[in-house]
Amino acid sequence: SVVAASALAAPDPRAGGQRRGAARVWSAAPNVVLVVSDSFDGRLTFYPGSQVVKLPFINFMKAHGTSFLNAYTNSPICCPSRAAIWSGLFTHLTESWNNFKGLDSNYTTWMDIMEKHGYRTQKFGKLDYTSGHHSISNRVEAWTRDVAFLLRQEGRPVVNLIPKKTKVRVMERDWKNTDRAVNWLRKEANNYTQPFVLYLGLNLPHPYPSPSSGENFGSSTFHTSLYWLKKVSYDAIKIPKWSPLSEMHPIDYYSSYTKNCTGKFTEKEIKNIRAFYYAMCAETDAMLGEIILALRQLDLLQKTIVIYTSDHGELAMEHRQFYKMSMYEASAHVPLLMMGPGIKANLQVPSVVSLVDIYPTMLDIAGAPLPQNLSGYSLLPLASETLKNEHKFKNLRPPWILSQFHGCNVNASTYMLRTNRWKYIAYSDGTSVLPQLFDLSSDPDELTNIATKFPEVTYSLDQKLRSIINYPKVSAAVHQYNKEQFIKWKQSVGQNYSNVIANLRWHQDWLQEPRKYESAIDRWLNTPT
Repeated sequence: SVVAASALAAPDPRAGGQRRGAARVWSAAPNVVLVVSDSFDGRLTFYPGSQVVKLPFINFMKAHGTSFLNAYTNSPICCPSRAAIWSGLFTHLTESWNNFKGLDSNYTTWMDIMEKHGYRTQKFGKLDYTSGHHSISNRVEAWTRDVAFLLRQEGRPVVNLIPKKTKVRVMERDWKNTDRAVNWLRKEANNYTQPFVLYLGLNLPHPYPSPSSGENFGSSTFHTSLYWLKKVSYDAIKIPKWSPLSEMHPIDYYSSYTKNCTGKFTEKEIKNIRAFYYAMCAETDAMLGEIILALRQLDLLQKTIVIYTSDHGELAMEHRQFYKMSMYEASAHVPLLMMGPGIKANLQVPSVVSLVDIYPTMLDIAGAPLPQNLSGYSLLPLASETLKNEHKFKNLRPPWILSQFHGCNVNASTYMLRTNRWKYIAYSDGTSVLPQLFDLSSDPDELTNIATKFPEVTYSLDQKLRSIINYPKVSAAVHQYNKEQFIKWKQSVGQNYSNVIANLRWHQDWLQEPRKYESAIDRWLNTPT
């Protein structure tokens, strides 16, 4: 317990008066390019994960810049994680509870502030940080996760190989957005006298839609061509170990069931899903490469800080799940690499960092003052070539990160505190669902929950978590929000309610016993929160 307590001694992130940024180190403001992909497992950017697929441009960034070995999403799902990137605030502060609830469309982002500080700005591709997006199915599933039923919400994860073996541009929409970004660099940015900031959002390597699973289909198809599969070292693919269904943590069982993963999968199926996912990562790397090559051809690379990250990872059948929505490493660990003027080359940073650090980093690069209410800290003190008193800056950064999840496919609000050695995961009110504790130094695959074996460490980490976020109170607020939103939606649908809800993504299970499931919803609505 003494070890745990000393490891967690750190300033509160909300405390005022601390410098969260670095001293300005450039004579002329550098350009900035931020590339954010979707669903990219950060462990693929360093050894041993890097052995499984060829990622030449990520490797180029590693050699010429700084890579963060322990970077995490602040919420492992699209909209809430992106809200954290664009606001610099933890999820409970933005109240971005699910894929339908993000930031207001007029929220002041780091890009808005950089524009006020003389930067030309441009955005292409996937943004997904404001409210109002994603399917009806997605939001209804999130709102009803407290209902006492178990319904499959996804198609079974499958692979799909394109017949044309040499096809390079598989994800055409992402390639179009990459082309638009490259053209903008060539025709617009290259002529600016002011510095510029460019954002490119990619959908890959997010799985593709699965129309076979019905009208409100999910995305459970891993889709690629032989061209990209050849970049994967098939023999290096690990088959993940699974706990028997009867021994799974109850939250994991709910997630696995609703993701349609509790059935039998052959080793070949699992290996193929993972291989196709890695191939999709290789295609993502190539798009990042187009941006890097364009900057080099235009002689802009030496004047531009390039940052690459992702909104979350992808389980790819680890822990008997695909998708994200989990605090396990495959889902929560993201890539984070930076290169450019003033950024150390070939540096690997072991400190825990997270996506809320993007906002203060952007402002720091622009020389803009940092708001005191931010949840994150600038990454420049960890990556800068010229900063003095590095130790002092490192000490201002707490030795933990916070991630939380309140959306679909998980039937309890989830909170993760990640430190150098430990990963602590608490649920709901902290008492109704058992927590999880993993020692990542000895159990990197997170197969052994040692929460009851090390009660002092569990208690110490839980106390630290409660000092950062009153998580029972947040969970109660989310419960209330879910119920209110569902009632509002139900009223808006009117008499058509039964028909609409029966045809959401869970329709295959729902239509077998519709009255039973409607009754379960009625009981939930009539139970005081």
